[in-house]
Amino acid sequence: MRLPPPPSPLGALRSDLSASITVFLIAVPLSLGLALATGAPLQAGLVAAAVGGIVAGTLGGAPLQVSGAATGLVVVTAGLVDRYGWRATCAITVLAGLAQLLLGGLRVARAALAISPAIVHGILAGIGTVIAVGQLHVVLGGAPQSTTLANIAALPGQLLHSHPATPFIGAITAAVLLGWPRLRGRAARLRGVPAPLVAVALATAASAWQSVPRVTLPDWQMPVLPQVPDGPVLGVTAAVLTVTLVASMESLLSAVAVDTLQAGRPGPHAPPARLDRELLGQGASNILSGLLGGLPIAGGAMRGSANVEAGARTRRATILHGTWVLVCAGFAAAALEAIPLAALAALVMVVGMRMVSFAHIRHVQRHREFPVYAVTLAAVVLFGVLQGVVAGVLVAVALALSRLTRTRVTVTEEPGCHRVRVTGQLTFLAVPRLARGFAQVPAGANAVVELGGSFMDHAAYEALNSWCDRHRSRGGRAALSDGAGRRVSEPVSAHACRPWTPWRNHHCTRPARAEAATATATATSSGQLLGGVSAFQRNTAPLVRAELARLALEGQSPGHLFLTCADSRLVTSMITSSGPGDLFTVRNVGNMVPPPGAESSCDSVAAAVEYAVEVLRVSGITVCGHSGCGAMQALLASDHEPGARTPLARWLDHGRPSLVRLGRPSPAGPGGVALAGRPVADEAERLALANVVTQLDHLTAHPCVAVRVAEGTLQLHGMYFHVAEAQAYMLDPATGVFTAVGPDPVMVPADGSPGAHASGPAGALADRLATVPADDPPDDSAADPEASPEAGLAGTAGGTAPEAPETEGVATKV
Repeated sequence: MRLPPPPSPLGALRSDLSASITVFLIAVPLSLGLALATGAPLQAGLVAAAVGGIVAGTLGGAPLQVSGAATGLVVVTAGLVDRYGWRATCAITVLAGLAQLLLGGLRVARAALAISPAIVHGILAGIGTVIAVGQLHVVLGGAPQSTTLANIAALPGQLLHSHPATPFIGAITAAVLLGWPRLRGRAARLRGVPAPLVAVALATAASAWQSVPRVTLPDWQMPVLPQVPDGPVLGVTAAVLTVTLVASMESLLSAVAVDTLQAGRPGPHAPPARLDRELLGQGASNILSGLLGGLPIAGGAMRGSANVEAGARTRRATILHGTWVLVCAGFAAAALEAIPLAALAALVMVVGMRMVSFAHIRHVQRHREFPVYAVTLAAVVLFGVLQGVVAGVLVAVALALSRLTRTRVTVTEEPGCHRVRVTGQLTFLAVPRLARGFAQVPAGANAVVELGGSFMDHAAYEALNSWCDRHRSRGGRAALSDGAGRRVSEPVSAHACRPWTPWRNHHCTRPARAEAATATATATSSGQLLGGVSAFQRNTAPLVRAELARLALEGQSPGHLFLTCADSRLVTSMITSSGPGDLFTVRNVGNMVPPPGAESSCDSVAAAVEYAVEVLRVSGITVCGHSGCGAMQALLASDHEPGARTPLARWLDHGRPSLVRLGRPSPAGPGGVALAGRPVADEAERLALANVVTQLDHLTAHPCVAVRVAEGTLQLHGMYFHVAEAQAYMLDPATGVFTAVGPDPVMVPADGSPGAHASGPAGALADRLATVPADDPPDDSAADPEASPEAGLAGTAGGTAPEAPETEGVATKV
């Protein structure tokens, strides 16, 4: 995707200027309303808006965040003003700013995000409830009480004795705020004007000829220094910590929300938020705001989102917004004093109502954390913000402990297996229940342990692993899966790495639909190849570089020669879960091994066999055929008669002995080959099976192979891979039967005797095949790039693992 060009400096300045005006028009009425709600002087809200815009905008770490009077601190500030007075509240704001500087210097900003979202949403909802109930009294022409319960109790009397005009003004303000975003049709173009500005302007116009309480701004004068709070040290400390906690949490969460919002719009984007620097900027703003007589400051999601949606590109928009607030406070005081207090109260009341978000309630309910949300909200409303935080944390901890100890184990018998379902987290407390469940599984049965939790401690892991070992040792099978039925663990004897992820035929590198009509086949092919190589360099090379460097220094020492077809659907590293240095691979059309001395013998394959057997001293050779092989279909057709002079026809002559074998009767079936568990599908599949046996015979005709086999130091194996089923089959040479390799490794014995457990290369190959079950391919999350260099192969384009071992081969015939 082509990135958008960076904006010109003039274009970015124009966008920032426009956004700053939009946010300024929102900030002025909101700041006045918040000051009114706290009982502070009204100009304190304008001071906070100006300082937050200029200072936090300059020093903060979130360029597009807009700071000002903190909505989340309205309740706290109102309580402080009522208890300590305004000047002492300013001192508490300064101390909270110093605490924020300390936290920012300690670089603990990220730790604030560890608080449960249910607690955060509960705090905001509780604060919103307190704000809405308190400001309803102002809308009705009265004054809010000291507590929420008192406000609720006094509401009926306030309704009976309400002011004749202020409810009408408040209703106009609320109606515009709620209805403005819903404008449709031609009127939708008006939504570019901020709703708070329109609401307050209409309410002011409607009250022009009425006698209602209005904004009163005292003459600007030098700010009086904050006064040390008169009260117990413990109470003052709690107040400072509350302001620090709420302001910091609101600012940091708002910064993250603004980052997310700008990521969803077309670029270019401002740099991502640096939370520790943002905390330092907020601390400096609160120190200066407290010294100048302003409200506590925090970043606001509403102002920040408006800034992003208005097109802000840099921190200039935030700084300019603070400048406009400062200019307005100095030169537009007369216009501000025309605003009725009921309009500001209705504005803040609607903001408080919106803080109780049904989307948040659904979110916490979906994550089963509604009790935390409800307790936090109730505690904030009844007792205060700090008490609400403590109550929420206690309930969250109790809920987490309850979930850790609540585990249910059920055992059900299903056709072909016993399913052990574990619901909840597996800790040492659940081990007795787990043991009782395992005791219900008969010895020798197929068992599936379905883990429905997300946590397992060491004691539970040991109990689970020990039972799996014992059950398998008694002839049973045990597989672990998650709640969706996906395999989450491999058998102990199998490979721990899983270098394969789901494949989608290069959907990731296909050209876009609009470009596909003009893209040529050559360009598409080269683009896929180059894209795959680039993805390897980006994702996989850093993970395998150390292992490849070791192999380059020490040289290759593979334990197995893997000879298979050149068919593109056959990916040896995927089938065998192998990585660099594991397999010495030879590929050709039809997985042929020309016998020595044949008229059309191939030195390329013979050289590879000789090098693997005598130089590399591999201990095993596998010949692997596959379903749908074009070479087998060509042999069955009549297109190529013996003696035809095309290179392909001459090469296929090495498969004609397989045709002869196919005509021999045998108890196992034509060609002496069969598949265990199902009939052979057709003649092409039977020929592919017979061809594996034939090419093994050709291998033994090579002197170097015959000598090593006679010594007992080299084992030969036959293998068949069904492409459509993603299923591998291993040959039992004594019976000619190919048996499917299951998810649990059923070892292929070296002597061909069924049921024996093979060691050495046969067992290793069976282990490799067992790590890629046909009916349960590992998902992206199962690959662990940290586990080993091989596991890192899962990071290539489209999810494939490159066939790095083939680069080690000296002969590949196509």
